[in-house]
Amino acid sequence: MKKSELRKEIKNRKRQFTSQQLSELSFVVVMRLLAHQRLKDARTVMLYYSLPDEVYTHTLVDALLASGKRVLLPRVTGEETMELRCYTGPQSLEQGAYNIMEPVGEVFSDYAQIDLAVIPGVAFDRQLNRMGRGKGYYDRLLPQLGCAYKIGICFDFQLVESIECEEHDIRMDEVITGEGQNSINAG
Repeated sequence: MKKSELRKEIKNRKRQFTSQQLSELSFVVVMRLLAHQRLKDARTVMLYYSLPDEVYTHTLVDALLASGKRVLLPRVTGEETMELRCYTGPQSLEQGAYNIMEPVGEVFSDYAQIDLAVIPGVAFDRQLNRMGRGKGYYDRLLPQLGCAYKIGICFDFQLVESIECEEHDIRMDEVITGEGQNSINAG
C-alpha cells in the first residue's frame, strides 16, 4: 500500500474511536513504556507532546520530569527543521507549528547524551519501520540521534504488516503498542 493510502487508512481507523477510548488505549501503552527497563535506566529522554490523535504523552512527560529525568521535546523551527528543547514543566510550553504545544526552554544539541527517544508515527510495521505524517521532520532528526535507543509507540491499529520504505528511513529499535501487548524489537 502506498504511503498516502496508508495514511488515509489509519486516519479512518482512528475515526472509529472516541477521544475517551483513545485515552484509555494510551494509558496501556504508557504503562508498558513506564515499565520498560530502558526508560527506567535513561537519564535523558526525548519524547513528543502528543496531538489529540496520538498516544497521549502529556502526563508521561510530566512524570518523567518529576522523577528527575532530563526531558527533551521537539520544536518546529521552519518548513523543514525541528530542534530539541529542554522541557521544564507545562509553563514552558506555547502553541507552535501545527497547533502543537512546544517547549520554549533552552535548545539542546548534545544528541550523544540522549539515552532513549520515544517516537510517534502514523504507522509502524513488524520490521520496525516508521511512517510519519509526511513532512519529514523526524526523517531529518532521527539520523542525528546516533546510539539513542529508539522506541516507537502507537495504538494497535497503527501496527501494519509492511510500510513502503525509502533509503533515508530510520528503523526503530522497538515498537510498543498496548491492547494486544505487542512489543517488537530488533533483538
